[in-house]
Amino acid sequence: MRRRSLAAVALLAGAGLLVAPGIAGAAAPAETQRQADVAAAKTLEIEYQSQETGYYCGPAATRIALSAQLPDPSSQDTLAEQLGTTENGTDHIGLVTDVLNDNLGEARYVSRQLPDDPPTQEQKDLLWDDIVRDIDEGHALVANIVAPPGNQPPGYPDSTVYHYFTIVGYDAGTRNVVIADPAAGTGGFEETPEQYELSFDQVASLIPPKGYSA
Repeated sequence: MRRRSLAAVALLAGAGLLVAPGIAGAAAPAETQRQADVAAAKTLEIEYQSQETGYYCGPAATRIALSAQLPDPSSQDTLAEQLGTTENGTDHIGLVTDVLNDNLGEARYVSRQLPDDPPTQEQKDLLWDDIVRDIDEGHALVANIVAPPGNQPPGYPDSTVYHYFTIVGYDAGTRNVVIADPAAGTGGFEETPEQYELSFDQVASLIPPKGYSA
């Protein structure tokens, strides 16, 4: 199952910086730069595919990420072989990072681990910065998540779900993150949309103790 997603263009509300005479060369602090990004939103154009088996979320999420950068990514079967995916799934996010880099032909992605549950503020700040930077540069992210009942994306079954999905956009004004979910429409996930938004805080709560490729 595949379709081309709608691309959202960056929406920039007018924002200005007043610089007093004599300090035009002063470096803006990181917080000022973050404020300058508020009200910006971007969603990447991707080729969506739902996962072809119950354990292909890793290959499918990886393929969705690659489709933001490659016109004809490898099939889920090929990516599953590269990832070492079995009926038990894809072992860890480091495998995804390696396969993304191998298919792109460059060491673009790195693995980030979030062992702390809940994550520290420093880890959350890095995650948000990774999302904004990567999406702005045209690179989707892949996240390995643990979604227990009570903290799940829309349409998930009432049990703990171990899963991979793809982060394809953000809205800095609302602090929402756009997800392309390869589980959509598959067994048990019939009500899950192919693409939806989650709050950044929820995304940050779903990843621990796993990690993501950025």
